[in-house]
Amino acid sequence: MQRSSLGLKLPDGMRDMLPEELAWLEEMEAKAIKICRSWAYQKIATPGLEYRACLEPDAYKDDDLYKFFDQNGRILALRAEFTTPIARMVVNRLKSPVLPLRFCYSGDVYRNKAVRYREFRQVGVELVGSGSDLADAEVIALAVEIMKALNIPDFQLNLGHNGIFSGLAAELNIKGDLRQDLEDGISRKDMVRLEAIVAQSTLPSRVKELLLAMPHLTGGEEVLTELKKWSDFQAILKAAESLQNIFKYLEEFEVKEYVALDLGILRGFSYYTGAIFEGYLPGVGIPVVEGGRYDGLYADFGVNYPATGFAMNMGAIMERQTEFRVENPEVLVYGDSQREVIKYCQKLRREGKTVEMVLEPLTDQQAQDLALRKAIGQVIKV
Repeated sequence: MQRSSLGLKLPDGMRDMLPEELAWLEEMEAKAIKICRSWAYQKIATPGLEYRACLEPDAYKDDDLYKFFDQNGRILALRAEFTTPIARMVVNRLKSPVLPLRFCYSGDVYRNKAVRYREFRQVGVELVGSGSDLADAEVIALAVEIMKALNIPDFQLNLGHNGIFSGLAAELNIKGDLRQDLEDGISRKDMVRLEAIVAQSTLPSRVKELLLAMPHLTGGEEVLTELKKWSDFQAILKAAESLQNIFKYLEEFEVKEYVALDLGILRGFSYYTGAIFEGYLPGVGIPVVEGGRYDGLYADFGVNYPATGFAMNMGAIMERQTEFRVENPEVLVYGDSQREVIKYCQKLRREGKTVEMVLEPLTDQQAQDLALRKAIGQVIKV
């Protein structure tokens, strides 16, 4: 049956990849995983399909999941990230594990929202079972080392701490719409909106000053000196000490120059509890690296494991790539006898050659022309 015009289109946010594009992606992915393994992270895999109850336990909460029903009427969803499925796997498959666990992964994720790509490849790590600042520094340093190994210039990691806002909200009992509005204003650095929200609130003046300052608290370690002006709040003091420790360790890892502080970062997934970070590239309007500490997620699955990690958006990194190459076959084989052509191709392949076999009868000139068009260096007639 003839396809309709819709049948010739891709769904919003999806994309095809030509051989050279996929070759680049797979090469970058392999390099990233190799670095992870050199840091003792073992590769794992989880299914692309999960029960929605795993990915989002609140049955009434809005989400960005692609959802559908199975034959028994249960709601399934395509994974939007790897962190939650990995937590499910750890709890189900590993009884009394030796902590900490270090896992890495690669695969596609799916998000049903209005962004450029709703399906994209992620490479990431999870460090499970350590609540130390050194663990946070390790995953940040690993993210930097991967970006360096991929030969990606001009990248910048911004480091913040979710405990500043969430801890302050807990101390002052900031809830509901006010909390959501403040969070949105700070994370978007929308000062007009944030100033209006803060002005209309009944929060103490010291808290108002901090909330208005947060989007501007960016730079080097001097930002922590500024933050300590509000150290009378326990959440602020704890966050400042944690960030100071992480910066100290990053210096030991020799990656400090790639990391700046940005205390206006508030990560989108609700499970983040401590240090959080994002990586950016010039000309790419979304983070290419997203990560942080999530000490409460495993408790939702019945065990109390602290954890930290990051995910790298390989699709977003790919936007910066302007040239793609694919390895062409080394040898083109043709001849009058299909049997002999097949035998010779198999012989060359056993020797490690990349071989393209001609399927139809060709003249010598046609074979030479074909090899030229396909950039195949050697032509053999049998």
